[in-house]
Amino acid sequence: MRNVKLLWGVIGVLLIAVLVLSSVLTANSFKPSQASRIPDQTNQADKQRVIATVGELSITNLNLEEQLKKKYGRELLNQMIDHEVIRMEGSAQGITVNESELKQELKRMQQGYDNEAQFYQAMKDQLGFTPEALRADVTDKLLIEKLATKNIRIGDDAVDAYIRTHPEEFRSGVQLRLQQIVVSGKDQAAKVMADLAKGMEFAQVAKERSLDDATRDTGGDLGWVEEDDPFIAEPILKAAKQLGTGEVSKPFDIGGKLAIIRVKDRKERGKEAQDAIREKVRKELALQEAPPIKEVLGKLRDKWKVQILETF
Repeated sequence: MRNVKLLWGVIGVLLIAVLVLSSVLTANSFKPSQASRIPDQTNQADKQRVIATVGELSITNLNLEEQLKKKYGRELLNQMIDHEVIRMEGSAQGITVNESELKQELKRMQQGYDNEAQFYQAMKDQLGFTPEALRADVTDKLLIEKLATKNIRIGDDAVDAYIRTHPEEFRSGVQLRLQQIVVSGKDQAAKVMADLAKGMEFAQVAKERSLDDATRDTGGDLGWVEEDDPFIAEPILKAAKQLGTGEVSKPFDIGGKLAIIRVKDRKERGKEAQDAIREKVRKELALQEAPPIKEVLGKLRDKWKVQILETF
């Protein structure tokens, strides 16, 4: 789950820039009515407005707009076009995404986060998405998937076969919220255990003594992990399975160093309702048979006569 969050963060760098460009390019659309009566003067004044200086060099709003448009304009324009052709085709075909479907997909996306509030905060911090913008983006995703698979029928036999041959995808399991402290040897491990015995918070000890750069500043937090997470070292998972919620392990070897872990929380990942499982499998199999989404969007652009009149 941590890898999923990291991927969102990487994608967010580009999307934030795109959102900034969108704000710059559309700002003039919201000028007061009085300004609209003298568009040339107002527009020129805004473009020449200095927004930063570097020594004697001035950077104007126009400089920023030109650079953003040059660097990210094509990506933003493509997003705007795709949004419109998806919605137009959905309306023409009578295909929609209802509120229940949208909520279900958002709930699926929240897996790996502590709660809904943390998820939406991460979307805002990493991607610049407000809840409304995220809902619109997810709606487009679900709608294009429906359009791509509208003529594909997956029978019950195919669904049954997939479930039968992929049992690992549908089993229940346990998720663990882990914290860790990594130290160089027995002496440091003894100091950690002494601090904990005195009643110090595990997170505070981790910040003061852990050698792990990736988790030290967050109090050793490893986040929510599956009990068989392939990205977590086996000794850590083995130790965690022997602990109850709130319990701390004894020091154990991990790659030549010693680790102490704490199970902060745990939760059962129960099996989904049978009908929900079958519909999810049916959708995934249909998407496998459908043409690539990029190809579907290309055909929609042709159908709705998209023309790009300016090159970037």
